[in-house]
Amino acid sequence: QVQLVESGGGLVQPGGSLRLSCVASGRTFGNDAMGWFRQAPGRERELVAAITWTTRHTYYIDTVKGRFTISRDSAKNAVYLQMNSLKPEDTAVYYCAVAWYNGIYISTDANQYNYWGQGTQVTVSS
Repeated sequence: QVQLVESGGGLVQPGGSLRLSCVASGRTFGNDAMGWFRQAPGRERELVAAITWTTRHTYYIDTVKGRFTISRDSAKNAVYLQMNSLKPEDTAVYYCAVAWYNGIYISTDANQYNYWGQGTQVTVSS
């Protein structure tokens, strides 16, 4: 049974930073991609960033490029999302998720992700 536990969300002012963590248990990762999705009220869930476990290839949605950085720590079985220069439009519930990686591209389709965390709220407001 794979479990993903997110932490690090909270309330931050515009321009501030947060670091989200996702610790996984119940599985040793290999041909996998670890992704951070977010979902704001009334909007579809979108993939914000992802990283492949073995090759560390990364994906970022255009709206966060240059501001967010995804990384992973194999010793801790964890993936992180460093979020800088936060904007009010970054406000959402952020979810950690795992998908199989085909070695060619990282899927942005939430339906391809098999395991999900419970989510952590990020609110950017003055």
